[in-house]
Amino acid sequence: MPTLISRFTERVTFAVKRVADDWNEPAAPERGGGFTDAAMISLHCLRIYLNTTYRMTIDLLTEMQQICREIGLEPADLPDHSTLCLAFDRIEMEVCRTLLEQSAQLHNTGPIGAIDATYFERSPASRSYCNNTKYDVQDLKATKLVDTETNVILDLHCTTTREGSDADICKQLARKHAGELQALTADKGYDCTWLREYLRDDLGVRPLIKHCINKPYDHAHDARIDDDLYHQRSMSESVFSSVKRSLGVALRARIWYREFRELALMCAVYNIKKAAEQEIPIPSGD
Repeated sequence: MPTLISRFTERVTFAVKRVADDWNEPAAPERGGGFTDAAMISLHCLRIYLNTTYRMTIDLLTEMQQICREIGLEPADLPDHSTLCLAFDRIEMEVCRTLLEQSAQLHNTGPIGAIDATYFERSPASRSYCNNTKYDVQDLKATKLVDTETNVILDLHCTTTREGSDADICKQLARKHAGELQALTADKGYDCTWLREYLRDDLGVRPLIKHCINKPYDHAHDARIDDDLYHQRSMSESVFSSVKRSLGVALRARIWYREFRELALMCAVYNIKKAAEQEIPIPSGD
């Protein structure tokens, strides 16, 4: 009977095969070469899954021969923890986003999405590091688009600034998934007339967004919204809570672009872990 981490690794490799061009190449360095991107992405997914440091990840995997072989490595071939850390710079954000999309496709998602934002703590840093790098933003804002039927993360938007409204972010995420969604639910923070019109008229997506009560007729607008569908927005909050409980509330990376990549991988790991726990079969023919 395969263990949970074995099932997780099988699904990681399935998804990574679709985002890394060098999957068929030897994972370990040969004749002075480097580790493949496919191997490094898989190792980083395992690091996030295990919720450990780079050093501890390598130590643990050294004792997991079967897991190493699943990603094309022998325990003796594992990189040094510093090599694994430096390799994170080679993983483009677009690759992380594509991996997130592939991880969502392991599930049979439904037609209703929920969108909401939360904050992740950036790793504590020394005062001298903060002064040298202008590391003055302590939280990273993450907006997730979640499938309400499976609680799977469909997409992600990250920012360390306060620029741009929630409505603009919602428009961006909804546009990417217009062909998949029939309805989109969000709380009153996304109350915006132009956003509702854009979702309904341009994308053909039914907006389920309550109005901020400013005028009497706002009550009438809210009364027309199906409460059962609207309250599915709470699924996004449940997903946030689950990600933070199982994978951590703080990001280990200290540079914004690495933090964005780490959070995207965390979302992909969450989806893959969910598929492994539910023993969802890997699609055949691949």
